[in-house]
Amino acid sequence: MNVSVSAAETLRTALGELLDGLPPRQAAQAVERLIANYRGATPTDAPILRDRADVAAYAAYRMPATFEAVRSALEAFADAVPEWAPGSHVDVGGGTGAATWAVSDTWEGIRPVTVLDWATPALALGREVAAANPALRDARWQRARIGTSLALDPADLVTVSYVLNELAAADRAALVDAAASAAQAVVIVEPGTPDGYARVIEARDRLIAAGFRVAAPCPHSAACPIVPGEDWCHFSARVSRSSLHRQVKGGSLPYEDEKFSYVAAARFPVSPTASRVVRRPQIRKGQVLLDLCETEERLSRTTVTKKHGDLYKAARDAHWGDAWPPVS
Repeated sequence: MNVSVSAAETLRTALGELLDGLPPRQAAQAVERLIANYRGATPTDAPILRDRADVAAYAAYRMPATFEAVRSALEAFADAVPEWAPGSHVDVGGGTGAATWAVSDTWEGIRPVTVLDWATPALALGREVAAANPALRDARWQRARIGTSLALDPADLVTVSYVLNELAAADRAALVDAAASAAQAVVIVEPGTPDGYARVIEARDRLIAAGFRVAAPCPHSAACPIVPGEDWCHFSARVSRSSLHRQVKGGSLPYEDEKFSYVAAARFPVSPTASRVVRRPQIRKGQVLLDLCETEERLSRTTVTKKHGDLYKAARDAHWGDAWPPVS
């Protein structure tokens, strides 16, 4: 049972309580500074989140977006492995644990959960927030250096979200290899930028070389048909904006769209979709234009018109990132 709306609301409420007593201006300044650090081109060798005020402000700002992006990737993965659910979960570089919330929202039940991060304040706050989620109340929050020396215990599922961008190339490769050695399934999420996509493709190649099958978003485990430098594969998840979001970014819209790239792969058999919508559908009078990545290792554009009947109705309801054709 997927209850993403209530999970997202529960998370937002718990995060809002963290900011009680923290002046709004101080929170906004902390977020702006941290965003600048995270967007820096040079990988860091020390935790960016330094204290509880940093963590509270950044978690309130970023956790809902990370949750929605990871949840979207996990939903596509779950569709490709409908008979499977993880019996254990390790979240590498998980910080305050947004991915653990997304996993608990995708597959019901309680499982052993471990969050690894090198920022002690982030882990402490993640544990505090997780008290609002019954599935996470027994999670382990463990400090670990994410890099070439990382060793992971065996787990059914390993998630790595918004982490690779913080690492040097050798550390990125070591992290993906460690995840592949430890896990039955790996889901990696990065910002939906050309650089984020490049890191995802690099990780995808390593997972395939380690014997994994790609379950999503790709309909195949062959080479990506996108020409490097000409385009990049990414998707979008809608996030409700908090007052802190509006204060930092300005504007009055009650939501924003989080762009992300991802790969989900497994050692066991998967059933990827026949094709996936890789751009926002274009709805025109009497027709819908869909840009697809297909099983035949190619990109194509298909036009669905009224004469297609129910398929036309489905195309009008299709979203960027959806499987196509829809599963009946």
